[in-house]
Amino acid sequence: MKFFIDTANLDEIKEANDLGVLDGVTTNPSLMAKEGITGHDNIMQHYIDICNIVDGDVSAEVIATDFDGIVKEGEALAALHENIVVKVPMIKDGVKALKYFSEKDIKTNCTLIFSAGQALLAAKAGATYVSPFIGRLDDVSTDGLDLIDQIRTIYDNYLFDTEILAASVRHPMHIIQCAEIGADVMTGPLKSIMALLNHPLTDNGLAQFLADYAKGNK
Repeated sequence: MKFFIDTANLDEIKEANDLGVLDGVTTNPSLMAKEGITGHDNIMQHYIDICNIVDGDVSAEVIATDFDGIVKEGEALAALHENIVVKVPMIKDGVKALKYFSEKDIKTNCTLIFSAGQALLAAKAGATYVSPFIGRLDDVSTDGLDLIDQIRTIYDNYLFDTEILAASVRHPMHIIQCAEIGADVMTGPLKSIMALLNHPLTDNGLAQFLADYAKGNK
């Protein structure tokens, strides 16, 4: 499973990349605003800065919701760097744009997926990735992991190339469960990725090894 980090923070991206497990980045206007990145030119430069850190796909989201606007913004984003993946919302004109981009060999990430039907449409239109938001489904008492499982079955049935990018990951068990189900990619915060490192028995074992070594080398 590929590991993407969901942030616009360059320090967090560098830390995840230095760990040696990072395959890409997802970000959005909200995450950009959180880092104080505003204004068209600053946002575009920030995408380039991210691409210069990570050797992998970087999802950059359009703001437009009409076909012509999505295409215009998407083409401008794709021109920034070869790693850019155009992030398109799951709406009617978004699906049309997915088809347009796929015919132009521009990578896409269809975002805000909350049903298997939406994921099926996105795959039919040629999306490179679909992003089901499992954490947000959990927030409304719906099991987001069931959706990942549904999409996996449908895509395997018809050999769709579209990759399942599990988004809105909230904690390390989400990552493990997505890996078990067969999500192609997960994207989450740095703290969830780093939490996979931790286990009390590892800490206790290491402490014992070091203590035994110290005793034997007095």
